[in-house]
Amino acid sequence: MHHNDERKRFYGSVTVSERGQVVIPAEARKDFGIEVGEKLLVLGDLDKGLVFTKATAVMRMIDGTLQAARRMEDLLKGKPDDKTAGD
Repeated sequence: MHHNDERKRFYGSVTVSERGQVVIPAEARKDFGIEVGEKLLVLGDLDKGLVFTKATAVMRMIDGTLQAARRMEDLLKGKPDDKTAGD
């Protein structure tokens, strides 16, 4: 077994209702901390399928990317990096 296998899960199958709704299994909601009323983003790849992800997770990823871009911009402009300025 690969070291990442224990981080992978199969939660069962779901049925799409007439209104296009699906129920996320309780164990999956618990494992991912999905609360009632929480926003999920639905992303799709026409070849690979759908992904549901928490909007807050995407916002954290975008924020981290923006912070890294700002640090790179500062380095390109010759400003010292806060993490190495005290060294």
